[in-house]
Amino acid sequence: MPLAPEYQAMLEQLQAAPGPSITSMSPVESRALYGMMRPADAAVAIAEVENTNAPGPAGDIPVRIYKPGSDGPHGIVVNFHGGGWVFGDLDTSDNVCRTLASDADCVVVSVDYRLAPEHPYPAAVEDAWAATMWVADNIEALGGNGKIAVTGESAGGNLAAIVARKAAEHGAPAIALQLLMYPVTDADLDRPSYAENGEGYMLEREGMQWFWNHYCPEARRGEADASPLKAESLTGVAPAVVCTAEFDPLRDEGKAYADALEAAGVQTTYRQYDGLVHDFLAMAHVFACSKAAMDDATGYLRDALN
Repeated sequence: MPLAPEYQAMLEQLQAAPGPSITSMSPVESRALYGMMRPADAAVAIAEVENTNAPGPAGDIPVRIYKPGSDGPHGIVVNFHGGGWVFGDLDTSDNVCRTLASDADCVVVSVDYRLAPEHPYPAAVEDAWAATMWVADNIEALGGNGKIAVTGESAGGNLAAIVARKAAEHGAPAIALQLLMYPVTDADLDRPSYAENGEGYMLEREGMQWFWNHYCPEARRGEADASPLKAESLTGVAPAVVCTAEFDPLRDEGKAYADALEAAGVQTTYRQYDGLVHDFLAMAHVFACSKAAMDDATGYLRDALN
């Protein structure tokens, strides 16, 4: 399928006036740019937003709690933002979290995990797990109905997948759904989707190499807590929805992870969104083609949690 017209026009505009590549920037500079691209947006109405902290292995982890206006209790979604483990924060995921809470009628707890390279692997994993355990320990106080889902985009999808596997290995907390949006599942950058989509479609192969180099030493990238696809067993992990984009270098590793989950007997739904590029949820409030994908995502959460 050809690139969706909205994305075709956007990419042509970017090509006509290209900005600096993230690979030419420092992590601090890249964070500022990403923050400008995905600012917090209160246009999506939500009944209540609260900033607080969850205890973590290296100190408090900032979290942002979104609550819908309907009568509870509600299912709770633990969200891990994208940004290659190097950038992203509570503000860059604000629009998506507001939409998830509103349209899926759930509580969303957004997690501001530690970023690399200041805090390299496995710091993000440790914070993601600690925040999820905090949610499980505080379900009633958060207005929860006892059901928990984990979700994330890209690097956040990587963390959500790892948390779901850890929950199965530890026997708790019970995870009702793992919703993995164009997740990073492997450090292998040589799959066909990297060759097909490694340049010109927002996320590029060179950029993914930059992320991995900042995040995780090469010798540890084969560990399951870095590359979920390398896990020895996925048996018993939570039901999964794995979503990828046709024009995304991460497409094939997302599909490979969905296949591995299914082979392990996990209830798995795989969706490839043709015509779309990486990070398509960020444009759901602008592009109709992305809005449909967002509607699907909130529908999966609503069904699993309520």
